[in-house]
Formats: sequence, C-alpha cells, structure tokens
Amino acid sequence: MPSTKSTEINEPKDLSQFIDHTLLSANSTREQIEALCRQAREFNFAAVCVLPTYVSLAKDLLKDSAVKVATVIGFPLGATFTETKAFEATQCIDAGADELDMVINIGALKNKDYALVERDIRGVVKVSGDACVKVIIETAQLTDDEKIKACELSRTAGADYVKTCTGFGGGGATVPDVKLMAKAVKFKLKVKASGGIKTFFQAADLVRAGAHRIGTSSGINIVTKKE
Repeated sequence: MPSTKSTEINEPKDLSQFIDHTLLSANSTREQIEALCRQAREFNFAAVCVLPTYVSLAKDLLKDSAVKVATVIGFPLGATFTETKAFEATQCIDAGADELDMVINIGALKNKDYALVERDIRGVVKVSGDACVKVIIETAQLTDDEKIKACELSRTAGADYVKTCTGFGGGGATVPDVKLMAKAVKFKLKVKASGGIKTFFQAADLVRAGAHRIGTSSGINIVTKKE
C-alpha cells in the first residue's frame, strides 16, 4: 500500500526518482528522444515518457539501466473505443513499454456512464501484464465530485496510479488535487502529478502532498534547481 506519510524532500536530487522525464510533442524527433534517454540515465530519473512510436527506441537506449519506459494510451483526448485502447496498449507492451499512461473517456464520465469508464480502464489493465497502468483523469476538466468518481473507478478497475493531467487539456497539477485523489483511492493507488510542473518548489510541494511520480519536461531544471 502506498505510504500516507509526508515525504521529506531536502535537496533537489531527492526528486530524481520521482520524475517521469517526458517528451510527448507531436513533432518530437529521434534526436530528441536520444537526448531524453541520455538525460534520464544521467540524472537517474524513474522513467521516460514518450509517444508509442518511440517506445522501442527508448527501450533499446535504456537497456541495462534502471530507467523505465512509459508511454501514453488514448492520448490526449481519451475518446477512442475501449478495444482501440486495449490494442494500442498491447502494441506498446510488445514494443517494450514498462508503464502505460492512459486517458479516461472524459465525456463518458461527465455523462455518468460509469460502466463505460470502468470498462475502458479495465480493458487496458487486462492486457497490461506486469506493466504499470496510470489513469489520466484530466483534472482541469472535472469537478471535484467527478475527480473523486474517476479515482474510485480507476481503483475498482485495477489500475496502479491515478494521474492528474495530460498537459494538453488546460490547467495543471495542484496540491489540492493530489490530496483529493490520494484520499479518493483510499491511499491504495499511487498518484502521479503532471501538467505545468516546472520548478523544484512545485515538484517538492506535490510530492509532500502525496504524489509518487512527477510527470514533467522540466526534470533537469527541477533536480538542478534552476528556475
């Protein structure tokens, strides 16, 4: 069970193992992914998070390292069919993904079609095998009640994490949302904070609030405390 205790962050380097070093731009290049992976090795980040077509490249570049390869499913809108998400997840795992960050069907949640939302998540979990599944609920587009329900459905469906944002849907990770999400899953799932996290102080506050991972493209600035 994830710890409910406050995490001590005394130095920027203490955050390295919380960071998913992220590059999800549509125009990202092979050269940029190579740089991302070199940086992840150098700074001992928890994972890199890349687009599905770069999973096999990242896996090869990070072999013989402790850095995990994460990718995204149904990204960034979440409005694809359950079967499509499950197929995409299978392809990503076959390519070497260790972690899957999937976007919920936000419209279904707002329509109170909770069976569809849960089925969507469960479909990815079912094919994930040993891969970690993080469920992106897109907090900036939800009310607090909807955030709570999304977290509860994620827990029921067997996910490993709930995650704040894609970074493409407006808003960003906040301390109140992280606390709300941790409480909603009864501290039995982990929480990933993502979206607009650019400084050491932001990241440290989110970890203290209960985040177990930080998704950011500013990981180097965070661990070197550059503002």
